[in-house]
Amino acid sequence: MPFFVIGCAAAFLSVALGAFGAHVLKDTLSPENLSVFQTGVQYQMYHALALIGVGIVSHFGKSRALTWSGILFTLGIVLFSGSLYVLSTTGIKNLGIITPFGGLSFLAGWISFLIAGLGLL
Repeated sequence: MPFFVIGCAAAFLSVALGAFGAHVLKDTLSPENLSVFQTGVQYQMYHALALIGVGIVSHFGKSRALTWSGILFTLGIVLFSGSLYVLSTTGIKNLGIITPFGGLSFLAGWISFLIAGLGLL
């Protein structure tokens, strides 16, 4: 249940941030920075939907792999998308070092989700 709720909240924020980027930031950010911001929005939405999936699958059975999947997807959203939001809006380039850790969290989350799915079938 918590991952379903987190996923819904992250999806809501993704839509809100996407609209903010399209309507407010388009006039203030360079095309390159706006593209970086939109990449954060896209990956947030993809993984918000993944979290909703984790929440739904958890009703059929729970496992450590499934729990880790939800944790890693959440961490990935914070690290990957969050760093892209801050990087694109502030220009602080040092934050770029955080982004790959978010990507690795996403990848590990998908592997954990696969392991959980294979164990629950």
